[in-house]
Amino acid sequence: MELNRRFVARIALAALTVCASPAFAQQALDSIVSAKTIRIGIPVDAPPFGFRGADQQPTGLDVELAQLIASKIGVKAELVPVSSAQRIPALTEKKVDLVISTLGKTAEREKLIDFSNSYSCFYLAVFGPKSAQVAKAADLAGKSVAVTKGSVEDQELVKIVPAGTDIKHVSDSGAAVSAYTEGKAQYVAVSMSVMAATKIQNTTLDADSKFVLKESLNYIGVPKGEDKLREKVNAIVEDLRTSGELRKLGAKWFARSGMSAAAR
Repeated sequence: MELNRRFVARIALAALTVCASPAFAQQALDSIVSAKTIRIGIPVDAPPFGFRGADQQPTGLDVELAQLIASKIGVKAELVPVSSAQRIPALTEKKVDLVISTLGKTAEREKLIDFSNSYSCFYLAVFGPKSAQVAKAADLAGKSVAVTKGSVEDQELVKIVPAGTDIKHVSDSGAAVSAYTEGKAQYVAVSMSVMAATKIQNTTLDADSKFVLKESLNYIGVPKGEDKLREKVNAIVEDLRTSGELRKLGAKWFARSGMSAAAR
């Protein structure tokens, strides 16, 4: 009889543990509200999403979105600069509560973290003079394009350019931009962040996005299993989308970095 009572007690305890575990696992949002602060990983080397302004403070689309989300939750934003390699570890090691840093979704990453709804896009494009009549790959026939050898831009470019296109392979994105600015190539294929950073340094540079080579959506990274926090972030993102604030935010930062609407 005593043995049966002990067995029943153990089963009851196990059941309580199983029932309690989801609530225990999802503490992030409650902790954020209690602390009145949310730690958000942001970029500082990827304009127009995140970079350091003239005052050396983080600024950009992702930075402003981070501040907006904190405000909508009703807490203070603690911005934590993270490099591309640090984004996932920062979440899994609980150094930040969210990551808003041009984060793309992949099957491998989904094993480690969760993702919000998308909020913007990142693209690789061919850039050239604003007056140039180039709107698609076929228009590059007989023209020269500088690109980093072996890069994603290179891989996408060679798939679609017509015969007769002079692809000038260089060592890195800086060399590709230099080839364009120095007149060694008529066009350049780089990421929007590389071109945005170049335009911040050289505001008179005539380099407009002509057509997109590859585009990917950006998502907010959320710790694995923190569904309450993810759902809260999704609700905020969708409210910002419905109100038009998300579109205005994108228009503001893409325009400031010299990116044209043609590539969005």
